Amino acid sequence: MFQGLTGWHLLIVLAVILLLFGAAKLPALAKSVGQSARVFKSEMKEMKRDDEVVAPTPEAPRATETGTASTAAPEPRRSNDPTI
Repeated sequence: MFQGLTGWHLLIVLAVILLLFGAAKLPALAKSVGQSARVFKSEMKEMKRDDEVVAPTPEAPRATETGTASTAAPEPRRSNDPTI
């Protein structure tokens, strides 16, 4: 895909970027791109960590001390919505 590109091509692309954005705006543009990349990377790590925590394999019901399976229903989730 990029085998035919030479140093001249890169120079032309950089010149076009400089003309479009101007020399004064390039540092701010680079800073915002860096911040966006950092946020994206941290969100991806957070999603991977959430997947590791939430995705345990379902297991068969475990026996209690008396040797029978637990039949207690799980407690219902409470909503944080004050309008309910």
